[in-house]
Amino acid sequence: MFSFRHGYIFLYNLFQFCGHTWILANTIARFLTFGRDALADTFYSVGFVMSLCQLVSILELFHIADGIEKARLLPRFVQVVEKNLLLIMVIMLEEIQSKPVVCAQFFLWNILDLLRYPHELLCVMDKPSIAMLWTRYTLWIPLYILSVATEGVTIYQALPYIEPTTSNTCQLNSTVSAHIQRPVVLMLYLPVLALGASVTVWQLLKERKHRLEKWNKKMKRK
Repeated sequence: MFSFRHGYIFLYNLFQFCGHTWILANTIARFLTFGRDALADTFYSVGFVMSLCQLVSILELFHIADGIEKARLLPRFVQVVEKNLLLIMVIMLEEIQSKPVVCAQFFLWNILDLLRYPHELLCVMDKPSIAMLWTRYTLWIPLYILSVATEGVTIYQALPYIEPTTSNTCQLNSTVSAHIQRPVVLMLYLPVLALGASVTVWQLLKERKHRLEKWNKKMKRK
């Protein structure tokens, strides 16, 4: 039965699907036209749309919490946070925007999202496909691991362009100065990223097993 929530989640997934399709098509077309020269211009050509799609993806956390979308909250939270944090860093550092690794990162993100959103659209329309289900929960995991590795490379390449800064903490009875070096913070973020990705993969494997078993039981009943 059609409802406002049903229509909303359909339009949301359709928006994300169209956005990432445009980004991927634009990236491939530019590469076929300009070759390797297009790699340096990827952020300037699709960065706005990519940032918009990733910013809007924060809504997915509310979808899961509200029960509109049936998925595990922790893996999605890790994915949304790591993508948006990396985008903020890339946006702030112009020297990184022209790196080929940014093009590779955007390409992987788009492939991952184009494996997920078509599946979600079919589920909303009550027309699930076993091929899409298997692809969504099987190919998605190794591609996600590769994407996280690329994120680590992006952060590592950004380190030379981040100058250490200092900041003062609050005064409690006496003046206490704390020196915070942003490169060190980013280096510390790398193991946190690896840990978050490991937990996410573990959760996704559990979700994959649950979804495929549920599909098999559904087919047996038929």
